[in-house]
Amino acid sequence: MSLILIIVVVLILAVVTDKFFIPSLDAISRRLKLSDEVAGASLMAIGSSAPELAIALIALFSSGGAHSDVGIGTIVGSAVFNILVITGVSAVVAGGLHVHLFAVGRDIVYYLLSILYLGLVFFDGRVSLIEAVLGLVGYAVYLVVLAFLKDPEEDDEPQTTEDEGQAGKTKIAGWRQFEALISGILRPIIGAPQKNFVWAFAVSIGLIVILSYILVESTIVFAHGIGIPPVIVALTLLAAGTSAPDLMSSVDVAREGRGGMAVANAVGSNTFDLLIGLALPWSIALAFQGISGIDVGTDNLWISIGILVLTTLVLFAFLWTQRGLSRLEGFILLLLYAAFVIYTIASGTAI
Repeated sequence: MSLILIIVVVLILAVVTDKFFIPSLDAISRRLKLSDEVAGASLMAIGSSAPELAIALIALFSSGGAHSDVGIGTIVGSAVFNILVITGVSAVVAGGLHVHLFAVGRDIVYYLLSILYLGLVFFDGRVSLIEAVLGLVGYAVYLVVLAFLKDPEEDDEPQTTEDEGQAGKTKIAGWRQFEALISGILRPIIGAPQKNFVWAFAVSIGLIVILSYILVESTIVFAHGIGIPPVIVALTLLAAGTSAPDLMSSVDVAREGRGGMAVANAVGSNTFDLLIGLALPWSIALAFQGISGIDVGTDNLWISIGILVLTTLVLFAFLWTQRGLSRLEGFILLLLYAAFVIYTIASGTAI
């Protein structure tokens, strides 16, 4: 029963994020007149990564922090999913991706730096307030880098209108009906997110928090029911479920010929998750709970760091060879993710 609840809540979370939260953030970014890159790395990253961030917050503060590894596991698992599955599926569906090496190199280098930050913070098994705040500062620096170190090939990307983008949305069988049902229930409450964006933003945040709380509790029940650590469920099932909206949007832009945007979506979301998704909950807990530090498990730290670095380097090697990702390379990335899931479940490795 808990597994069914997890699946249903993940699907509802995807609708809330895609149909209400992200459109409200898009309206806010236009009101603030942010550049596309800064808006994408800040407000849009918040939108696509909101489920992971909310789960990390809920997991850290519920049950006295006893299941904080669920939040960490969801973020690490989502990072692996984004690099291997989002880029892999996008390449397979689109028949290959063309990218701009400057933008890809810039984003991947900063993502590797965020992994280094994760390793340094976890090294002694305890997170301090200074270390947590350092992650937030690191993301602010990333926004500055995006604003001033722009891609000279940016204008070469094919452009589509909003209507064309909506028309190209990928719809899995039965998803359209489910999406329409949930949207129909919520729209009278939330309204039109592009017009009432402040209200839509606030209500969406509330719904995401409530749904994330249900996900964390259901994950714990499900994991105990089948006799595995909750973090394993977070690394696999929750990570894949919360990244599903990113997957669909990346496939859409890949089909439109904007392979660079599909890759940037995956890598940018990972940078946000590691620097904000982990650092923000830590900062809040340390600043308002009056504690000197937060203990984190380090038993398999280097395995975690190694997987994150290795998957990123494999992706970059594929992209560097032909300024893109072929369909065959996309299949290889998907096989690597299958191996990661099998290894995680079989070994019971907790991140």
